[in-house]
Amino acid sequence: MGWFGEAAAVSDSVTIQRRRVTGVCDADRDHRFAHAASVPVNGHMKSSAMVTIGDLAQRFGLGTHVLRYWESLGLLEPARRKGGQRLYDQTDLERVALILMGKEAGLTLGQLATVLSTADPMEHRELLCHHVEELERRIAQAQAAKELIQHALACPRSMNECEHAREHISARIPPLRPGAPGAPTRVEYGASGTSTLSHC
Repeated sequence: MGWFGEAAAVSDSVTIQRRRVTGVCDADRDHRFAHAASVPVNGHMKSSAMVTIGDLAQRFGLGTHVLRYWESLGLLEPARRKGGQRLYDQTDLERVALILMGKEAGLTLGQLATVLSTADPMEHRELLCHHVEELERRIAQAQAAKELIQHALACPRSMNECEHAREHISARIPPLRPGAPGAPTRVEYGASGTSTLSHC
């Protein structure tokens, strides 16, 4: 059990082979994200139907303060107001769905504000391509952590006896910096060319 917590940290010692991001940059995956902007949330809802902020929040299981915050960031804008009350239409429902999809994909609200600042999210290919690389890195880290935990569950040895565990724990310990107490000695050469040992 002592070394299960090391699972999340093993990612630092895992060499990740990042895919080279070409002009296509996993176009199919990016296209599905961008296409969501044109997919109706509810095909039976008339485009002219208007809902209040309370109804919209309840439908998505969100707090009304969340929608107001998104509005302050420019992510959401009520279609119209009546007597000071926010009213939302089908386009707003699709917008909320797209924001939630982007958050689930790991995009920050700031990134979403950029991606959704134009009619076509694919106009921001560089940002999306960079995020694909970041997702690949996270997936590799999660996979390495999963494999370490699976090994811990299957290994009959204790943490101190398991070479696999000791190897990963040792790799997670940072090396001593020069000058730190206990740092290895360095070799210095005098004018005569002979070497002398001194402590860092």
